[in-house]
Amino acid sequence: MSRALATALACVCLAFMAGCTTSDVLEPSAMVGQPQATTAPSPATDAMPPPASGTLPPAAAGAGGPVAAISTNAKVQFAPVIGATVEAVTPLTERLMNRARERGIGLAPSGDPATTHMLKGYLAAISDNRATTVIYVWDVLDPAGNRLHRIQGQRRIEGGGGEGWQAVSPDIMREIGNLTIDEFATWLTAQTG
Repeated sequence: MSRALATALACVCLAFMAGCTTSDVLEPSAMVGQPQATTAPSPATDAMPPPASGTLPPAAAGAGGPVAAISTNAKVQFAPVIGATVEAVTPLTERLMNRARERGIGLAPSGDPATTHMLKGYLAAISDNRATTVIYVWDVLDPAGNRLHRIQGQRRIEGGGGEGWQAVSPDIMREIGNLTIDEFATWLTAQTG
Protein backbone atom coordinates (compact mmCIF):
# COMPACT_ATOMS: atom_id res chain seq x y z
CA MET A 1 0.00 0.00 0.00
CA SER A 2 1.46 3.40 -0.90
CA ARG A 3 2.14 5.93 1.82
CA ALA A 4 -0.33 8.42 0.32
CA LEU A 5 -3.07 5.79 0.25
CA ALA A 6 -2.29 4.74 3.83
CA THR A 7 -2.41 8.37 5.00
CA ALA A 8 -5.70 8.97 3.20
CA LEU A 9 -7.14 5.79 4.71
CA ALA A 10 -6.03 6.89 8.18
CA CYS A 11 -7.69 10.29 7.75
CA VAL A 12 -10.94 8.65 6.66
CA CYS A 13 -10.76 6.28 9.64
CA LEU A 14 -10.12 9.15 12.07
CA ALA A 15 -13.03 11.15 10.61
CA PHE A 16 -15.27 8.09 10.96
CA MET A 17 -14.12 7.44 14.52
CA ALA A 18 -14.79 11.06 15.48
CA GLY A 19 -18.48 10.42 14.99
CA CYS A 20 -18.55 7.00 16.64
CA THR A 21 -18.46 5.71 20.15
CA THR A 22 -17.21 2.32 21.16
CA SER A 23 -16.91 0.27 24.30
CA ASP A 24 -13.29 -0.48 23.35
CA VAL A 25 -11.91 2.77 24.80
CA LEU A 26 -10.00 3.68 27.92
CA GLU A 27 -11.47 6.35 30.18
CA PRO A 28 -8.48 8.47 31.28
CA SER A 29 -10.55 10.64 33.61
CA ALA A 30 -11.42 7.54 35.61
CA MET A 31 -7.77 7.45 36.67
CA VAL A 32 -7.80 11.01 38.11
CA GLY A 33 -7.30 10.89 41.83
CA GLN A 34 -5.60 7.50 41.75
CA PRO A 35 -1.98 7.22 42.85
CA GLN A 36 0.52 8.24 40.24
CA ALA A 37 1.99 5.54 38.07
CA THR A 38 4.92 3.64 39.51
CA THR A 39 6.85 4.03 36.28
CA ALA A 40 9.33 6.85 36.10
CA PRO A 41 7.99 9.99 34.43
CA SER A 42 9.35 10.71 30.99
CA PRO A 43 9.46 14.49 30.54
CA ALA A 44 10.63 15.98 27.25
CA THR A 45 11.98 19.40 26.55
CA ASP A 46 9.73 21.94 24.88
CA ALA A 47 12.10 22.19 21.91
CA MET A 48 12.38 18.45 21.32
CA PRO A 49 12.54 17.67 17.60
CA PRO A 50 10.51 14.76 16.31
CA PRO A 51 12.48 11.53 16.16
CA ALA A 52 13.69 10.33 12.79
CA SER A 53 12.54 6.81 13.54
CA GLY A 54 11.00 4.80 16.35
CA THR A 55 13.95 5.64 18.60
CA LEU A 56 13.21 8.42 21.05
CA PRO A 57 15.60 11.21 21.96
CA PRO A 58 16.92 10.82 25.55
CA ALA A 59 14.60 13.55 26.88
CA ALA A 60 11.48 11.77 25.63
CA ALA A 61 12.66 8.45 27.00
CA GLY A 62 12.88 9.82 30.54
CA ALA A 63 16.39 11.30 30.82
CA GLY A 64 15.32 14.94 30.53
CA GLY A 65 14.99 17.50 33.25
CA PRO A 66 11.91 19.22 34.61
CA VAL A 67 9.57 21.22 32.40
CA ALA A 68 8.20 24.69 33.04
CA ALA A 69 4.82 24.89 34.71
CA ILE A 70 2.35 27.43 33.38
CA SER A 71 0.11 29.70 35.42
CA THR A 72 -3.46 28.60 34.76
CA ASN A 73 -6.74 27.92 36.49
CA ALA A 74 -7.63 25.36 33.84
CA LYS A 75 -8.91 21.96 34.91
CA VAL A 76 -8.81 19.39 32.14
CA GLN A 77 -10.85 16.23 31.82
CA PHE A 78 -9.78 13.46 29.46
CA ALA A 79 -12.57 11.86 27.44
CA PRO A 80 -12.28 8.22 26.40
CA VAL A 81 -9.53 7.67 23.84
CA ILE A 82 -10.87 6.14 20.63
CA GLY A 83 -9.04 3.90 18.17
CA ALA A 84 -6.20 2.33 20.17
CA THR A 85 -5.83 -0.79 22.26
CA VAL A 86 -5.90 -0.61 26.03
CA GLU A 87 -2.24 -1.76 26.05
CA ALA A 88 -1.28 1.21 23.86
CA VAL A 89 -3.42 3.77 25.67
CA THR A 90 -2.41 2.88 29.23
CA PRO A 91 1.11 4.45 29.09
CA LEU A 92 -0.35 7.39 27.12
CA THR A 93 -2.99 8.02 29.78
CA GLU A 94 -0.48 7.86 32.62
CA ARG A 95 1.82 10.26 30.78
CA LEU A 96 -0.98 12.70 29.94
CA MET A 97 -1.92 12.99 33.60
CA ASN A 98 1.66 13.22 34.90
CA ARG A 99 2.67 15.74 32.23
CA ALA A 100 -0.41 17.88 32.97
CA ARG A 101 0.58 17.95 36.65
CA GLU A 102 4.18 18.84 35.72
CA ARG A 103 2.91 21.70 33.56
CA GLY A 104 0.63 23.05 36.33
CA ILE A 105 -2.64 22.03 34.66
CA GLY A 106 -5.34 20.79 37.01
CA LEU A 107 -7.06 17.46 36.39
CA ALA A 108 -10.80 16.95 36.66
CA PRO A 109 -12.59 13.62 37.04
CA SER A 110 -15.54 12.84 34.82
CA GLY A 111 -18.56 14.97 35.70
CA ASP A 112 -16.60 17.55 37.73
CA PRO A 113 -18.45 20.89 37.41
CA ALA A 114 -15.12 22.75 37.74
CA THR A 115 -13.91 21.29 34.41
CA THR A 116 -12.79 24.06 32.05
CA HIS A 117 -11.56 21.91 29.14
CA MET A 118 -11.94 18.39 27.83
CA LEU A 119 -9.42 16.57 25.63
CA LYS A 120 -10.92 13.95 23.36
CA GLY A 121 -8.41 11.77 21.52
CA TYR A 122 -8.58 9.76 18.31
CA LEU A 123 -5.65 7.51 17.39
CA ALA A 124 -4.78 5.17 14.53
CA ALA A 125 -1.78 2.92 13.84
CA ILE A 126 -1.15 2.29 10.14
CA SER A 127 1.48 -0.25 9.05
CA ASP A 128 3.06 0.04 5.63
CA ASN A 129 6.33 -1.23 4.21
CA ARG A 130 7.84 -2.48 7.53
CA ALA A 131 6.98 0.78 9.32
CA THR A 132 4.06 1.87 11.46
CA THR A 133 2.73 5.41 11.71
CA VAL A 134 0.71 6.49 14.73
CA ILE A 135 -1.64 9.33 13.88
CA TYR A 136 -3.14 11.25 16.77
CA VAL A 137 -5.83 13.93 16.89
CA TRP A 138 -7.01 15.64 20.08
CA ASP A 139 -9.98 17.95 20.17
CA VAL A 140 -9.86 20.55 22.95
CA LEU A 141 -13.47 21.11 23.96
CA ASP A 142 -15.21 23.51 26.31
CA PRO A 143 -17.56 22.05 28.97
CA ALA A 144 -20.49 22.34 26.52
CA GLY A 145 -18.64 20.19 23.96
CA ASN A 146 -17.68 22.98 21.54
CA ARG A 147 -14.30 22.48 19.87
CA LEU A 148 -11.89 25.26 20.76
CA HIS A 149 -8.65 23.88 19.34
CA ARG A 150 -7.23 20.80 17.64
CA ILE A 151 -3.90 19.11 18.38
CA GLN A 152 -2.65 16.64 15.80
CA GLY A 153 0.47 14.89 14.71
CA GLN A 154 2.04 11.59 13.81
CA ARG A 155 5.00 9.44 14.79
CA ARG A 156 6.60 6.92 12.43
CA ILE A 157 8.19 3.76 13.84
CA GLU A 158 10.63 1.98 11.54
CA GLY A 159 10.79 -1.80 11.76
CA GLY A 160 9.10 -2.60 15.03
CA GLY A 161 7.76 -5.79 16.45
CA GLY A 162 4.63 -6.46 14.47
CA GLU A 163 1.94 -4.51 12.70
CA GLY A 164 -0.49 -1.88 13.90
CA TRP A 165 -0.58 -1.32 17.64
CA GLN A 166 1.75 -4.29 18.27
CA ALA A 167 4.59 -2.24 16.73
CA VAL A 168 4.02 0.80 18.97
CA SER A 169 6.11 0.90 22.13
CA PRO A 170 5.03 2.46 25.43
CA ASP A 171 7.80 5.07 24.95
CA ILE A 172 6.21 6.28 21.70
CA MET A 173 2.85 6.60 23.48
CA ARG A 174 4.50 8.53 26.33
CA GLU A 175 6.12 10.84 23.80
CA ILE A 176 2.69 11.50 22.25
CA GLY A 177 1.38 12.29 25.74
CA ASN A 178 4.21 14.78 26.32
CA LEU A 179 3.70 16.46 22.97
CA THR A 180 -0.07 16.65 23.47
CA ILE A 181 0.09 18.29 26.89
CA ASP A 182 2.92 20.63 25.85
CA GLU A 183 0.90 21.87 22.89
CA PHE A 184 -2.19 22.19 25.09
CA ALA A 185 -0.15 24.22 27.63
CA THR A 186 1.18 26.47 24.85
CA TRP A 187 -2.37 27.02 23.59
CA LEU A 188 -3.68 27.73 27.12
CA THR A 189 -0.91 30.28 27.67
CA ALA A 190 -1.77 32.05 24.39
CA GLN A 191 -5.44 32.23 25.43
CA THR A 192 -4.63 34.07 28.67
CA GLY A 193 -1.91 36.30 27.18
